Amino acid sequence: MEDEEAAAVLRTVGRQIKMWREAAGLRQAEFGSAIGYGEEMVSSVERARRIPKPDFLDKADEVLGAGGKLSAMKEDVEKARYPKTVRDLTKLEDQAVELGAYSALHIHGLLQTPEYAQALYAMRRPSYSEDEIERHVAARMARKAVFDRVPHPLVTFVQEEMTLRRPLGGRMVLRRQLEHLLLVAELRHVEIQVMPTRREDHAAVMGSFRLLKLQDRTALGHTESQLSDRVISDPKEVQILDMRYGMIRAQALSPRDSSTFIEKVLGEET
Repeated sequence: MEDEEAAAVLRTVGRQIKMWREAAGLRQAEFGSAIGYGEEMVSSVERARRIPKPDFLDKADEVLGAGGKLSAMKEDVEKARYPKTVRDLTKLEDQAVELGAYSALHIHGLLQTPEYAQALYAMRRPSYSEDEIERHVAARMARKAVFDRVPHPLVTFVQEEMTLRRPLGGRMVLRRQLEHLLLVAELRHVEIQVMPTRREDHAAVMGSFRLLKLQDRTALGHTESQLSDRVISDPKEVQILDMRYGMIRAQALSPRDSSTFIEKVLGEET
């Protein structure tokens, strides 16, 4: 595991499963056969080397007669599947009353469809394994719960025109992604704007970034680079990002004109 917090969760789950299995008088092979998994998988889960899927925990709970105690661990285990950087970012997003993001290279993560996210992670070099891709895609999709939170935060995006045209994952994936953008743009607490490539003035040529304004009035920035990402808390640096974001929102197409533009690009993909 990449961090101790997630590893501790998995060690606890593994110990609990082992204790219930041994109390039931089952060997690992017998237990695995009863829940539809191999002995190696059972051993790996008990040793905290593999992350059990919800189905594994539900079947284990039923076979071992745990009365819901093992099934109840699904939420904690699911969170442990996500990379630490994602968990940390999600915690901030959960506290935000306002989120803003400028994306220069691809559709922003909160706006991505599962197919689009899958394509992005599959392109990663060095390559991710299938399990790692699944883990990252699941984490990205889970973050989209921010749109459903009540009270709703104000969520705004500025997307470079190029991100609407680059067919990551293929034409059909792009088409479905554009359709999804139009659906999200209909939410009253979400605004999506497009920065046209032909625009001469551009306040954010230094790359993608996001802003988060939290319930306690704290303002934070977040940037990503090739090999790292960081949360920006210095008030002066956050103020610079806030200024730049305000400028690019003024330079970009309005939300209504942006939806019309996305529809135009979508029409070109047919």
